[in-house]
Amino acid sequence: MNATVNLNDLKYATSHEWAAQGDGDVVTVGITQYAVDQLTDVTHLQLPKVGATVTAGVPFGEIESVKAVFDLNAPVSGTVVEVNAPLAGEPSPINEDCYGRGWLIRVKLADGAGTDHLADKAKYDEQLAHDAH
Repeated sequence: MNATVNLNDLKYATSHEWAAQGDGDVVTVGITQYAVDQLTDVTHLQLPKVGATVTAGVPFGEIESVKAVFDLNAPVSGTVVEVNAPLAGEPSPINEDCYGRGWLIRVKLADGAGTDHLADKAKYDEQLAHDAH
């Protein structure tokens, strides 16, 4: 997934992670532009190793900026099958292209897991509008 994804095809967690499910049971996970804007410049990233199990709504890593350290919460449950390893040494793609080169992990969905519990773009936009007030 080197190209930027279509934001309308993504699903969103209330904690500002996005999930993009391809043609199979593998979901790419990243953080939203809103999260990037709140963090400002990302300076450090802690991601799980390939093979780690993640659970929807539970932290799988940390993201650090000049402002603070925040948990990264898994939007889906499953097993990490790929990690965007270059980000560990150079996290700037998250700031520059959070929906493309700045993706974080890819997760093979656990049996029975999916993305139906996540918000679509319209619902996520409603959440952002509500949070702004």
